[in-house]
Amino acid sequence: MEINAKTQLCGLLGNPVEHSLSPAIHNAAFEKLGLNFVYLAFRVEDIAGAIRGIRALGNVRGFSVTIPHKVAVIPHLDEVETTARHIGSVNTIVVEKGKLTGYNTDATGALRALRDSGVRLDGQRVLMLGSGGAARAIAFALAADPAGTGIAGLTILGIDEPERRGLVRDLRARTKLPVEDGPISEEALRRGIRDSAILIHCTPLGTHPKVEETCVPAALLNPHLTVMDIVYNPPETRLLREAKAAGCRTIRGLEMFLHQAVAQFELWTQLAAPADVMRAVLESRFA
Repeated sequence: MEINAKTQLCGLLGNPVEHSLSPAIHNAAFEKLGLNFVYLAFRVEDIAGAIRGIRALGNVRGFSVTIPHKVAVIPHLDEVETTARHIGSVNTIVVEKGKLTGYNTDATGALRALRDSGVRLDGQRVLMLGSGGAARAIAFALAADPAGTGIAGLTILGIDEPERRGLVRDLRARTKLPVEDGPISEEALRRGIRDSAILIHCTPLGTHPKVEETCVPAALLNPHLTVMDIVYNPPETRLLREAKAAGCRTIRGLEMFLHQAVAQFELWTQLAAPADVMRAVLESRFA
């Protein structure tokens, strides 16, 4: 597709963004459908300034929002869709006639990834590591899962105490989900893994290029556990390798990433996303 004065701009706002595969999958999807769109990654430190810049541009259709801006971007938007407002985190911006509206596709993407892997959620206890924007989305999705009775309880471990406590406070205020929390420590991990059926890793540890980082000692993992890591680059993190070696069921971050990206594409274009093309691009990057 030729880039011209009518090309619609989509992009990624985050820091870092160099590892992102969003440009590859969205541009492949635009090309497949013959759309005059382009997707670029922007390293952003000043999210308020970035939003002011977006407002000054024409031909802008939407943006993905990633670490560390998913919560901080909210006050700078004109409107936040009900689910995203309830979660308190935005990973998608749609620009329509100069109006910026925030959405969250992380939540549905995570639930789809868990269900497609055959994981039973209702009545299960979940251990979540991390408390940032993606963790907020997944926690609220689990608490209000419309397809089942909901999980039995959630334990959140994270190093950022104000952020973690804020998430716990919001969950207790807006849902009936029993929630416990604490800092990440070996003893807290041991208890959480013992008492939970599902572990969801939502911190940046293990992301390219620091692929050998993990906050879960391999010795604590055991076969009763399903382990989902939302890190998708690399597709098999150290945590997932060690979980698989311990006999755990594992779910790659690529699955959540694909499903949330499909939902973003459809918000921007109002067309059904070519999910098969987007998956093929993802898989080819790690072949």
